[in-house]
Amino acid sequence: MKTVVHNILLAFFSSTMAILLVAVAAFGQGNGSGYLKVKANPSHAGVFIDGKYVGPASNFGSARKYAVPAGEHEVILRDPRCQDYTTKVTIVAGKTATISQALQPATLASPPFGTLRIEAGSGKFDAVYLNDKFMGHVDEFNNFAQGLSLNPGEYTLKVVTPDGKQELEQKVKIEENKTTKVQVKAGG
Repeated sequence: MKTVVHNILLAFFSSTMAILLVAVAAFGQGNGSGYLKVKANPSHAGVFIDGKYVGPASNFGSARKYAVPAGEHEVILRDPRCQDYTTKVTIVAGKTATISQALQPATLASPPFGTLRIEAGSGKFDAVYLNDKFMGHVDEFNNFAQGLSLNPGEYTLKVVTPDGKQELEQKVKIEENKTTKVQVKAGG
C-alpha cells in the first residue's frame, strides 16, 4: 500500500512539475523582453520608443542597447538638425534588434544666435525640450565649450528624465551674442 501511495504522489508531483515548467516557459516567451540597439548618424540622436524618450542612440561613439518588451514598437530617431526618422521594429524575447540609420539634414536656422547652456546636477541623458521640441540631451549643453545656438527670443525649456520625470520647466530668454545659463538641480 505504501508503494502505491508513493507512486501516485510521485506521478502527481512529476506531472504538476512538468505543467509548471511548460507554463513558465510559455509565459516567459510571450511576455519577455528583448533589446534594441540603435546606430544613428548623428550618433547622439534621441531614441523614442512608442513615443517615450529612452536616451541617446550612442554614448561616446558606442551604440546603446535598450531593454524593450517583446512585440512590435514604433521607434523615432530625433535630432534638432535633422528630419525625424520613424520605423517599426519587432522585438523578440532574449534577442537584440538593431536599427542603423543616417538622418537626413533639416533646414537650419539663420543667424543671429544666442547660446543656451544647461548646468545640470541631473542625469546626463535627460531630454531637453524647447517649446515642446526635442533638442538633445543635457550632456550636449552642459560645459563651457558646449551650448545650444538659438535665434533670439523667448522659449519654454523642459528637462525630462528618460523615465518621464520632469526635472525642470521654465521660460528662458535668449539674447543675440549672449549665453543664457540655466541650472537644473538633481531631483527637480
